[in-house]
Amino acid sequence: MKKIAAFGEILFDVYASSKNLGGAPLNFIYHINKLTGSGKIISRVGNDELGKEALNFLASKGVLTNAIQIDDKYETGVAKISLDEKGVPKFMIEQNRAYDFISIDENKSIEILKDINCLYFGTLAQRNEVSRKSLHTLFSKPLKYFCDINIRQKFYTKEILSDCLNAADVVKLNLEELKLMDELFMGGEFDVHAGSKKLMEKFRIEMLAVTKGTDGSSLFRGDETNSIKPEQSSVVDTVGAGDAFASILCLGYLNNWELGKINKLANEFAGKICMIEGAVPKDDKIYDRYRREFKG
Repeated sequence: MKKIAAFGEILFDVYASSKNLGGAPLNFIYHINKLTGSGKIISRVGNDELGKEALNFLASKGVLTNAIQIDDKYETGVAKISLDEKGVPKFMIEQNRAYDFISIDENKSIEILKDINCLYFGTLAQRNEVSRKSLHTLFSKPLKYFCDINIRQKFYTKEILSDCLNAADVVKLNLEELKLMDELFMGGEFDVHAGSKKLMEKFRIEMLAVTKGTDGSSLFRGDETNSIKPEQSSVVDTVGAGDAFASILCLGYLNNWELGKINKLANEFAGKICMIEGAVPKDDKIYDRYRREFKG
């Protein structure tokens, strides 16, 4: 079984009357762990009640916590969320939180990545130079790299995005993020197919996924392309749908599935997550149908 690690934020999604543990890397690796039993997160939480709650929850669910650091100065991450009438979230993410200060040097990177076949990372945790430099110590190793271009507010720069794309073997981004990449790195009249191909060629990306909300998604690998528009499910909350999609995409890539199968199952699983509040299911039954795909 391929072993996967995720680098980045652990935070709490705070709604008007409730809160849920989240953060794209955590959501992603939580799904990976439930689907395959193999996954750990590299992150940092505060020495506070939210940090303890996060660690206790992950340990109770069988997610490895030995690469989660504890910060005595900075608090655990928080994102305040409001939903529109379609369940689409608007984020207000607090700055200078523990995950901005993940500390890894070259020696520690060897230990952290021992037996890891694939590293997932995104853009938000790179808004601070400390975590960004730590992530860079994990690059250029003999493993696969999965990048989720997860633009939040203005927590990105062209340099950060360029470094991400250069490091990645697989990239997932949504339609608006693809348009941003096109503006920053290519230019010209925008087209999903042509823009995706140009981005892959420029940064030597093996596989690219473009998610398009209710219009489904398009996958690109070499000369292959697959697009799908799934049937609509009843939406409660779209928070974490992209992370659910990413988990199936990553596993499908590592298992060399054909694009149609990856796209179908990734959209289906993301749809299931949209039917619950928050990104992490309280009932593991949601995983039963998908675990069967990764046995053996």
